[in-house]
Amino acid sequence: MSLRILHVISSVNPQGGGPIEGLVQLARVNGAHGHQIEVASLDDPQAEWVRRCPLPCHAMGPSHIGNYRYSPRLVPWLQANRHRYDVVIVNGIWQYHAFAAWRALSGTSTPYFVYTHGMLDPWFKRRYPLKHLKKWLFWPWAEYRLLRDAAAVLFTSEDERRLARQSFWLYRCNEVVVNYGTSVPPGEVEAQRQAFLARFPQLASTRNLLFLGRLHEKKGVDLLLQALAAVRARQPALTEGVRLVMAGPANDDYGQRMQQLATQLGLNDITVWTGMVSGAEKWGAFRCADAFALPSHQENFGISVAESLACGVPVLISNQVNIWREIEADRAGLVGDDTQVATEALLTQWLSTPQPEWRAMGSNAQACFNARFRIDRAAESLIHAMLAQSVSLPGQPAPAEPASAPR
Repeated sequence: MSLRILHVISSVNPQGGGPIEGLVQLARVNGAHGHQIEVASLDDPQAEWVRRCPLPCHAMGPSHIGNYRYSPRLVPWLQANRHRYDVVIVNGIWQYHAFAAWRALSGTSTPYFVYTHGMLDPWFKRRYPLKHLKKWLFWPWAEYRLLRDAAAVLFTSEDERRLARQSFWLYRCNEVVVNYGTSVPPGEVEAQRQAFLARFPQLASTRNLLFLGRLHEKKGVDLLLQALAAVRARQPALTEGVRLVMAGPANDDYGQRMQQLATQLGLNDITVWTGMVSGAEKWGAFRCADAFALPSHQENFGISVAESLACGVPVLISNQVNIWREIEADRAGLVGDDTQVATEALLTQWLSTPQPEWRAMGSNAQACFNARFRIDRAAESLIHAMLAQSVSLPGQPAPAEPASAPR
């Protein structure tokens, strides 16, 4: 028996980072097991990334109210089409797609589940207190009800579940922790290396420290740049031959500020800004890396961390990446606080570790991925979680439609 699953997400643009990447990979595995997967988003139907979406995509946009993505078409469409799906999965909160799902599905026989994707982490409350006050204007009428009425709210780690309770005192939902992960990398290792080195031949014989992902303040990019500059100034021989590979879109305001910071710190001669990489080039960036760095202030899961492990590349991460305990337990990388001093210590330890020992850590990284973060295990965990919350398979009797209650 198969499930008909609709994912609802703000955008299917791959530059949005982890949520859409995780959605596509989960859908690929669930689809291979016979489940039917579609997506509804707030994108412009003519957007290039909608045309390239590997799943049937019902794009409802575009409309914006400031930075808030909105479409008046989404609620009526969900109401008219919900009977076509056994379950709806809401990916992310704080955008209209989530509120629309609650408006259309709450009190109906179509169950919905919510991935918060770390968006309830209290780091945002501490870092942006004015934005948090603004969110309180919406919380009781939108996100609180969305989570309260969901069949379950899905968390990808115990840390994420625990932290989500700390952002708003008005909080109630059915919490379920599920596995999460990413796909096994394609097997053409040398072809991937060559695809990346064809663009960046200067990285063929250097020790490469890779950052790959969306540049955002929460990811500690400034810590990484400042820490590398400090280690280089203090121990120049230790950093001889090292290159920092910054892979990801860097043309927005924050990305430009980080490029200016690298210039101010005297790192231009050892830093390579690749822009966004995908496909064989992305995997080639991992294949050419000696270590992967993410000294993040807040990271719900970190798809790029799991991808690095899958390629046998040890990771240097902060203990604000919610899978740090697993990585530390498996000796698949090095973990420290999300401070410049701690990041300097991680870099120094990496650069001082003998190569045989570091290669052994690379083997640990791949074993950690295989044991914990393969996407097939995550996809199976998602299906089991939904079935455990009384989602009916096709052909089974559905629960009776409850009478609508005023809200």
